[in-house]
Amino acid sequence: MTDVTHQTVTEGPPAPEFLGRRRELAALRSDIARAGLDTLAGRPAPRCRVLLIAGRPGTGRTALAGKFARELAADGDHPDGVLRVRLTDPGGAAVPTGRAARTLLDALGEAAPPGADDGELSDTLRDALQERRAVLVLDDVHDGAQLADLVPDSRDCLVVAVARGPLTGVPDVRPCTLGGLDRQTSVRLLARGAGPVRITVDPTAAESLAEECADLPAALVLAAGWLGAHPEATVADALHRMRTDHMGPLLDTAERPAEDGDEGEDDDAAADAGLADGPLRRAFGLVHASLPAPAARLLRLLTLAPAGPVDAHTAAALAGCPVQAARAALAEFATLGLLRPAPEPGQYVLPACFETLLHTLVRTQERPAEVVLARARMLERTVRRLRAAEAVTEPPGSAARRWLSGLPAALRFETGEAAAGWLDARRGALLAAARLAVADGGLDTLARRLLSALTHALVAHRGAGGAARELYELHGLVVEVATRQRLPRELAAAHLNLGDIDARAGRHTAALARYRAALDAARDERDQADPATLGRALESIGDTYTELRDRQRAADWYGRALTLAQSRGDLDGTARLHARIGAALACAEEWTDALRAWRAAGAAHRRRGDVPAQARALAEAARVLEHADRTRDAERMATDALRLAVRAGDTRLQAALRLRLAEYADRQGDTPGADRHRAAADALLTHDVSLLPEATTFET
Repeated sequence: MTDVTHQTVTEGPPAPEFLGRRRELAALRSDIARAGLDTLAGRPAPRCRVLLIAGRPGTGRTALAGKFARELAADGDHPDGVLRVRLTDPGGAAVPTGRAARTLLDALGEAAPPGADDGELSDTLRDALQERRAVLVLDDVHDGAQLADLVPDSRDCLVVAVARGPLTGVPDVRPCTLGGLDRQTSVRLLARGAGPVRITVDPTAAESLAEECADLPAALVLAAGWLGAHPEATVADALHRMRTDHMGPLLDTAERPAEDGDEGEDDDAAADAGLADGPLRRAFGLVHASLPAPAARLLRLLTLAPAGPVDAHTAAALAGCPVQAARAALAEFATLGLLRPAPEPGQYVLPACFETLLHTLVRTQERPAEVVLARARMLERTVRRLRAAEAVTEPPGSAARRWLSGLPAALRFETGEAAAGWLDARRGALLAAARLAVADGGLDTLARRLLSALTHALVAHRGAGGAARELYELHGLVVEVATRQRLPRELAAAHLNLGDIDARAGRHTAALARYRAALDAARDERDQADPATLGRALESIGDTYTELRDRQRAADWYGRALTLAQSRGDLDGTARLHARIGAALACAEEWTDALRAWRAAGAAHRRRGDVPAQARALAEAARVLEHADRTRDAERMATDALRLAVRAGDTRLQAALRLRLAEYADRQGDTPGADRHRAAADALLTHDVSLLPEATTFET
């Protein structure tokens, strides 16, 4: 998941006092006022200023960016607040630009077309920020190209980027490079957890401990957290324990059989994160070694959760423990510095600097079967929660509500509003869980259930239109699973749904490709092919060609769908498709074939007993005759349609046909007849002045 927040300086729980980095903060402020290359060249800056904070994991780069952004927002120069998004997934992959742009747009309350590509979403984000004055904190930037795609054009905005080091391809950006804290601040940070007495008693040991931590904020916080959890220990005890390599035996893979494809991954990943023999690894080992085995296992399993905040329910599902035990463990982890409290009560964030190490511990300490089981428990709980969110929208006394009442209290929703609030707050994590489940590849049955449950819950609370953005991604994930599992019916349905969303967004070429893919998938079922799916695919292709104004091809595809509907005895589909063929051919000025189609539509509606629809079909047939210069025949057909409209009580159609008959009478010199028809139309329209003559259903 892309972790995104939109916050002002008053949001979230109070943070502990930010220590140190005054020189870096001053340098960042001066960099805002620094004249850029464009200014020096006499040109206005084409985009907003970008400030870069560079440093390795554990240097406090993210905390510094947050502190700086909050100060800027508090100054009042950026009244639209702070937008924050992380641009690297926990696994180390770059977050797609489109996903990052869309989550930033969501934080701004701006809609974006579902299924839009990266470029369109980047443009939409820039448009949304054009009149705003916000600070964008782009955390954990993967590369310069990713950053450039998200930089606003507005010079009133400011981007604070966080990365490992300098970023190429981003002009006029000077990195503020972070190392360790100054020693005095390091000791103060230790005192915050250990208490001032122990620091005062042994200041030399405190300075040595800070040196052992390389003055890195993350390592210092862990050491302080350990001291705070062990009031009987001295600072010298912490120093001695930290100099012991607690993590080496845990990271050693020699005693376990290597899984296929993982040779060397653990050591390389740890070294890449600067953890192989560094102070952050040793400080983490100090704290990790003090954890009881169940707590240490729960901490490791947190890496299996979707990125972003984690709560006690997710942790309990992963570890298979009671919720209360998980809640206590998360609070303890936060005290030790292993987690950070999130703005939402009861939720915590795993610092990015620990992710690689914990992933390595999962590989070396957890059996693969246990990892699969933990993921399955988490997904199963999520599915039940989503089903509960959907069930609460059903009428009281329904089967769904009875099922809901039998759930444990922790999984139930008492009101639809509570379910909708949970669904909205957890939307990003739920989508991330769906992506992880599909990417896993070994839990496809659960992944399919999760995709289905999330789809139904979103539609129940927000409608298909309101949830189109999420549904587009979910249907895309269904395509991936259905392709892998060779499920042609599910694959066809997913492509149809994607095509419908593309069509509503005006992407007709993309929709056409989706509908053809659905048709191919449906045909793959051969004798077990679902005729309804085949028919919908054929008709949708015809609809798309209609939107593309290729009327002949539209009529051809409608004809294929018509043949299928007739073979199935589908009278409703037969009538509808005859009408669509008639409209398409009329637009192509194929009057003879269009007339035949509209008459066939009228006959099908007659067999259905649908008099209003039969009247409308004959009225369209009269239009075709009129365009074919067969005025007499058009008049007779319109008269037949009028009789049916009277029987059906369709006053609007009656008025339209009366006015049309008046035109025919005028052409024949029958002024009294024309006057009678117009008077009748006026009488019909008098009952409702909003009624107008019916417009033609095809273009000339």
